[in-house]
Amino acid sequence: MKLYFSPGACSLSPHIVLREAGLGADLEQVDLKTKKTKSGADFNAINPKGQVPTLVLDNGQTLTEGPAIVQYLADQKPQSGLAPQNGTFERYRLQEWLNFITSEIHKPFGALFSSATPEDYKPIAKETLGARFAYVDRHLANSGPFLMGAHFTVADAYLFVMTKWAGFMKIDLAQWPRLQAYADQVAARPKVHETLKEEGLAK
Repeated sequence: MKLYFSPGACSLSPHIVLREAGLGADLEQVDLKTKKTKSGADFNAINPKGQVPTLVLDNGQTLTEGPAIVQYLADQKPQSGLAPQNGTFERYRLQEWLNFITSEIHKPFGALFSSATPEDYKPIAKETLGARFAYVDRHLANSGPFLMGAHFTVADAYLFVMTKWAGFMKIDLAQWPRLQAYADQVAARPKVHETLKEEGLAK
């Protein structure tokens, strides 16, 4: 397998999952502005969407979209507990969280990262994100320490990336103490820390 990634982008989520699952994979960095890989390849030829993460399997198949990739990776090592078994209600609960993160948290961040977004819209996007983070904070009060309860799953890898992005956008997680504690707890996981170091995001 080969994972195409960009440091600190949403591809950080499957990168974390790879390490948490103990799966071997080649990594290739992508410059999202030039759409070139570190080896000089045309990234658009690999993924016409031009987006990371992109996972190329050993059989030549290409898988895109973070929520699909992390579930595929977790299913390669079911004993890791990173995703409940397919067909169980808990698996649908995991998919519920992945969909919530991708549509309700990830998407509003897109407006903040884009230089084309009007400045007067950015406070609205931050307000939307604040409401979503507040919801997660309340959920963690009842379910913690992780989104699905006692066990770290691929949904936590994804949400953790969103908490990192909050820092990039000067959104103070201290407004939501349980979410802040959650982010700190995930960051302290050895495999997560290894991944952050690999991407130049931690010492």
